[in-house]
Amino acid sequence: MKFLKIKNIPTTQWSSDRPLNFKPKIKTLFYLVFGLTIFGFGESLLIHSMIGLSPWLVFAEGIAINLNWSIGFATFACSVGVLLIWLPLRQQPGVGTILNIIIIAGTIDLSMYLFDFSTSSYFINLIVGSLGVILVGLGSGIYLTANLGPGPRDGLMTGLQRVTQYPIAWVRVSIEVSVVGVGWILGGTVGLGTLLFAFGIGPAVAFGLHFVAKVNKKN
Repeated sequence: MKFLKIKNIPTTQWSSDRPLNFKPKIKTLFYLVFGLTIFGFGESLLIHSMIGLSPWLVFAEGIAINLNWSIGFATFACSVGVLLIWLPLRQQPGVGTILNIIIIAGTIDLSMYLFDFSTSSYFINLIVGSLGVILVGLGSGIYLTANLGPGPRDGLMTGLQRVTQYPIAWVRVSIEVSVVGVGWILGGTVGLGTLLFAFGIGPAVAFGLHFVAKVNKKN
């Protein structure tokens, strides 16, 4: 369980020397796209499982209900708000910040169009949702080590970790649980999958980073 104590994004053979790198190596770009694709597919599995919305979607739904916005616009507003929080945290964006939004959204849409993993068995749906959380964590571990800039929420995680010096797993869990709590108070829909994601994504991301670091050492 040493991975729960990990505090930094590992530097790998494919890591960029800086987030604002507009001419990254092919290997760096490959791992960025590969990680984001796994991330997006993991997100789609949680949707397929139909056992609850992700924490940030619960938050967006709560805002949408109270302000009479669409969930899509509320989600966009949340992303902009998170990016604004980056300023005092001195978090740097990069190519990965932009590709995060495009690739994850595209992978989710493609997965929802091509596959149907939902069943009438709640137990199987729970397994599908759990696998989704694990894949999101693994995908995060792969794309973050490219060091081409995190997505809005991952940037909040790494920024707060740097300021607080707490392990990544606990920083991410704290963020997700806080977001779920506020979203639920605002009227957002919370399910077992929501709690599974909120409490599981921190350890999953930490495991993904630990796994990537171990694999990199062997190469």
